[in-house]
Amino acid sequence: MSDVNIETGADEARRKHREYLLPAVANYYEEPLVLESGQGMHVRDTDGHEYLDFFGGILTVSIGHCDARVTDAIQAQVKRLGHVSSLYPTIPVVELAERLARLAPGNLRKSIFNASGTEADDTAVVLAQVFTGAQEIIALRHGYAGRGTLSQALTGHASWRAVPTQVPGIKHAMSPYCYRCPLGLEYPSCGIKCAKDIEELIQTTTTGRIAGFLAEPIQGVGGFITPPPEYFEIAVEIVRKYGGVFICDEVQTGFGRTGTHMFGIQHWGVTPDIMTMAKGIANGMPLAVAIATPEIADSFQKLTISTFGGNPVSCAAANATLDVIESENLTKNAETTGARLRAGLEELQDRFPKKIGDVRGKGLMQAIELVVDEAGGDRTPDPAATARLFEETKKRGLLIGKGGLAGNAIRISPPLTVGASEVDEALTALRESFEAMER
Repeated sequence: MSDVNIETGADEARRKHREYLLPAVANYYEEPLVLESGQGMHVRDTDGHEYLDFFGGILTVSIGHCDARVTDAIQAQVKRLGHVSSLYPTIPVVELAERLARLAPGNLRKSIFNASGTEADDTAVVLAQVFTGAQEIIALRHGYAGRGTLSQALTGHASWRAVPTQVPGIKHAMSPYCYRCPLGLEYPSCGIKCAKDIEELIQTTTTGRIAGFLAEPIQGVGGFITPPPEYFEIAVEIVRKYGGVFICDEVQTGFGRTGTHMFGIQHWGVTPDIMTMAKGIANGMPLAVAIATPEIADSFQKLTISTFGGNPVSCAAANATLDVIESENLTKNAETTGARLRAGLEELQDRFPKKIGDVRGKGLMQAIELVVDEAGGDRTPDPAATARLFEETKKRGLLIGKGGLAGNAIRISPPLTVGASEVDEALTALRESFEAMER
């Protein structure tokens, strides 16, 4: 039994974290929070302080902490069967696979289950390579694909790449980052040249025949970089012209997060050939999926296995989570409350024009980018302001996330069950925090 208890254990927990976990496993805040319980939109630390959670375990707690419908499904399944590996079909896994085939856009129909988004992206790349017979993959700068050797190579952030690229054949296209356009252009007069440049990238840095293009509809770790409406239609057409398939990484955008639709890419009107998902699928239980068209799925004839992929407990949690998302039409709630959140963030931008350079995102996946002095024309990233804002929002009982190449983008992603009053509460805490930073 642990000698850390909720009355006196916070300092000891922080000490043991420093002693026994890798330093790379970083925590938020100057004095990290030791969280011990959660319910709905709130979490509580071992000191008894309650926080409104507007980061949701990195866009993972889709329907609120410890939702009874999910915990009941987990408990019932654990009492029946906890683990068998992918060598045996179970009712939860086949029910979930059938549901995903119904929910996914286009002809995405056959799934392979894993335990993390890293594994799902790695699997998707292998599927693309096997199906096309080609090897080279186009990924995006500022993108994030995970922690494995292949997924680190796909990632477009030096901060998240612990070793040099170990996997050959990966090329990084320009990010559709309109606020910091890599070509120094302005939308829409730019003509979406960042997408069109993919053709020259293929022509000059590959064999001219590629396996695929992996991209997030909204770049999560990148700071919720949101492409213009035309981007994916142009990019995917080029990729398919050169023999590649489109791998859509929905690990952060999936399951209603962006509002209106179940999946983020549906805002751009493009249908993926392969799609990956994780995080929000099971309200916090470890589960990830790669789903593909029958033609692509059936091309993979070698043996494969996943010890924890499709675990019946995680699948039971996913089925319960998706029941709630569908029955309560949480994609619509993400649209309406997301619009309220977006309007409030834009008001904050008007109120603090020197600090907030950009507001972007969709639905309940919104970001503000902090800069040195936007009003004076200086868009230099301001990660110091991010650190200060984190401490101020913590004082006011609000949890937020961060991202971006310089760590200066505030990521805001509450559970899909968030209501108008909680959005207003979060906006008030943000306003008061910015005011405190000006004093």
